[in-house]
Amino acid sequence: MDREILRALQSDPALSQRALAERVGLSQNACWRRLQAMRDAGIIDGQTLRLDAAKIGLGLTVFVMIRTRHHSGDWLKLFRRTVTAIPNVIDFYRIAGDYDYMLKVVAEDMNDFDRVYQRLIERLDLDAVTSYITMEKIADQRDMPI
Repeated sequence: MDREILRALQSDPALSQRALAERVGLSQNACWRRLQAMRDAGIIDGQTLRLDAAKIGLGLTVFVMIRTRHHSGDWLKLFRRTVTAIPNVIDFYRIAGDYDYMLKVVAEDMNDFDRVYQRLIERLDLDAVTSYITMEKIADQRDMPI
């Protein structure tokens, strides 16, 4: 039943509690209790609104791959604080492989991205930075496979 609730909310997060309960076949109170339990357990971690980046003037998406030679705790704190302070960085991952980190950056255009890039490299000593500019969004922000 919890999976049904989560599927319904992923497809339409604006569902009222009543509509959600009807969709999954529960009473409103039972549905609310299950929702509350999933929030308390951290399964539901807030709610967000999906925006069309291009329609709000952020038509360029770039994946930035970063390799660093620093791995001390203090440097990592500075790195994380610096990256998360850049609003154009909408996703930020530590990864395995040839690079250490991957950022998803949205920008108005190439000049706007260059400002983000300059802000990133001026504050941090990085070993390598490689940027991959997207040409087409095929699938983005897909629902979790539950």
